[in-house]
Amino acid sequence: MTESPFRRVIRRSLHALMAALGLCGSAHAATVRVGYIPVIGSAPLFVMQGKNWARDAGIDMQLVRFQSGPQAIQALVSGKIDAYVAGVLPLLQARAHGADVKVVASAATEELEVVSRGALAVDLPEQPAPLGPDALRQRFADFTGKAGHKPKIAAQPMGSVPDTLLRFWLKARNGLEPDQVADIVGIDIDAAQQAFLAGAVDAAILREPALTIIRHRMPGMRVLASGHDLMPGQPGSVLAILNEDAPDRAAWKGAFISSFVKATHLLATDPEQAEPYVQQALGGGMLPKDIIIEALKASAAGFVSDPAKIVDAVGKLQDFEVQVGLLHKAEPVEALFDLEPYKQIAQ
Repeated sequence: MTESPFRRVIRRSLHALMAALGLCGSAHAATVRVGYIPVIGSAPLFVMQGKNWARDAGIDMQLVRFQSGPQAIQALVSGKIDAYVAGVLPLLQARAHGADVKVVASAATEELEVVSRGALAVDLPEQPAPLGPDALRQRFADFTGKAGHKPKIAAQPMGSVPDTLLRFWLKARNGLEPDQVADIVGIDIDAAQQAFLAGAVDAAILREPALTIIRHRMPGMRVLASGHDLMPGQPGSVLAILNEDAPDRAAWKGAFISSFVKATHLLATDPEQAEPYVQQALGGGMLPKDIIIEALKASAAGFVSDPAKIVDAVGKLQDFEVQVGLLHKAEPVEALFDLEPYKQIAQ
């Protein structure tokens, strides 16, 4: 009987885990400091921690929370963390500054959506539908004419995935000059959600679970652009390792990646099993179970482990960042990725 891809992942993951168990007992566990941002795209880490997969592999996984990818990059470049689970684009800047960092697995795709409220959301359908360039331009112009100011859109700091994708959607996909049609406000993840709920901004580019929380708290919220509208195959959270070929990484790299891929597969296929770990990590156990399950189910199709699937999209976004002056020059995108670990797991 042909072995299913999932069974292959489990089998190889178990082999890697068993091999790493030699780290336990006589030797101390390998400490791995992992920077992450508090979104559903980081959920593989929470599953690994909740199911003790890292610990059972002889890994002392220490999670370090940041509020944006660029913040985590500062810690990565300075060597304060060993691995990173957040947006892929800031890693290009890290490499441009000399950091030897490699993406070894994808975590989530098409995470981000642009949501609107108030006058900017008027007459939009409850079920998201793509807006063409002319309709989007007119919507911004109508808002500005009535309000007397451009709509404010909450994003994250420049260089982050949310900020770049928002500008890419406006300029590259719809032919609009971002600064001419909107005031983009770069703030932290939690602040962006709160600003939207409080009415301090008219739109925001957000991920789960913020999207599900807002849908429940604000029935009048409408989607301006889905993850697919922003960019088909939109690259999102990834697992990256600093100095992955250093001798000390050999003690934990294979088992860590295998566990991460296994956790990503669980999130894609059985979100309800993952819910307790995600609820504890993201909401401190305070977010309702139903909210977390809804957010996980909405994200399930986007949990993708194969890093090869996002290479082209990362290249397009890097070209855009160079075009608009966010990067001085393009870096070889292929050099950011190490595709071999995932290939070995998936065989």
